[in-house]
Amino acid sequence: MSIEDKDSERHRAKMAKRKAVQDKEVAEKTIEKGLLIVNTGPGKGKTTAAFGLALRMLGYGKKVGVVQFIKGAWHTGEKDAFATFGERIVWHTMGEGFTWETQDLARDIAAAERAWSKALELMADPSISLVVLDELNIALRYDYLDLGKVVDALKARRGDLHVVVTGRNAKPALVEAADLVTEMTAVKHHFAAGVKAQQGIEF
Repeated sequence: MSIEDKDSERHRAKMAKRKAVQDKEVAEKTIEKGLLIVNTGPGKGKTTAAFGLALRMLGYGKKVGVVQFIKGAWHTGEKDAFATFGERIVWHTMGEGFTWETQDLARDIAAAERAWSKALELMADPSISLVVLDELNIALRYDYLDLGKVVDALKARRGDLHVVVTGRNAKPALVEAADLVTEMTAVKHHFAAGVKAQQGIEF
């Protein structure tokens, strides 16, 4: 299919206008700060997106901390892959599985409190640029942790620290405190067709 000269010129003029608008919008953004990012919703990909940011940060030579609040029973490929970055990744799997697996409220609360203490430790480390708090939303949903104290601590983090919180059902107070909130929607999921969790996709 050939493109007429007039069509090409019309497209060029349209894109030039779009670029001018885009450049102006980008130039107006002057604030640089650590972000509180929340990945929530019923769809797949919340943790995967958080680890994508972690990989990007590591690519720039930065140090990353990870605390997993619930997951703990499954071995994951991400942990092995990130281990190749050596001391630039600090990884703590603190969960003991989902609450329907442990069926022990006191044990779940104790595990969440240990994980939160580790999260505070990592957030206080000035050498760490990004902290991923995987499935913290689940711990908050089941009231394993004090929501007010968690939100206050996240808001009081040092100014250059980025934090990503993952998990379904993010609490409104956390959403309000966040700088960026993404809700993953479930349009279609292979589990519904009887496909099991698979290596390299779910873990």
